[in-house]
Amino acid sequence: MTAVPSPLNLPVFVMLSLVLSRSFCQAVTEVNRRSYPTLASFVRSFSASSPTCCSNQEEVVIVDEASVVSLPQLKTMLSSHNIQLFDVRRPDEYEAGRIPQAVNVPLDNLEESLQLSPAHFLQKFEVKAPRREDDNIVFHCRTGVRSSKALGIARQLGFNKARHYRGGYSEWSEQEGQ
Repeated sequence: MTAVPSPLNLPVFVMLSLVLSRSFCQAVTEVNRRSYPTLASFVRSFSASSPTCCSNQEEVVIVDEASVVSLPQLKTMLSSHNIQLFDVRRPDEYEAGRIPQAVNVPLDNLEESLQLSPAHFLQKFEVKAPRREDDNIVFHCRTGVRSSKALGIARQLGFNKARHYRGGYSEWSEQEGQ
């Protein structure tokens, strides 16, 4: 025997549905904000069918292999000092350990920072500002997720020759013992 909802229960059901869907959206947004890639991508694929829910999600950037710098390439660029290496991790992560010659420009500030005048960039980061035509710009993070997002931001701003080190600080510290 199925229960027929009474007219009095319908508003309660609608209100409960709205509250639960809003809580779900807030949970998804928080997961994305913290950048937990495995859980976030699962939740993102689950919630992708709802355009009104979590519509401000960041897209994952698909990176072609030519845009990826390998560990041996990174070492060569570092040894020849032919690199503008930007660490897009949080400042606390950067302070805990970093790749030599890397400049910390957190992902949250990257777009704004890449649009600074050369003089302001130099003042803020104590290195010369990258130019759109430079072919030695490399982004890195811990595991390659944020650096691929950084690459997407840079490409949108016209830094079309920029690349990223997918192995990130995790691979660097594992291989270099730092």
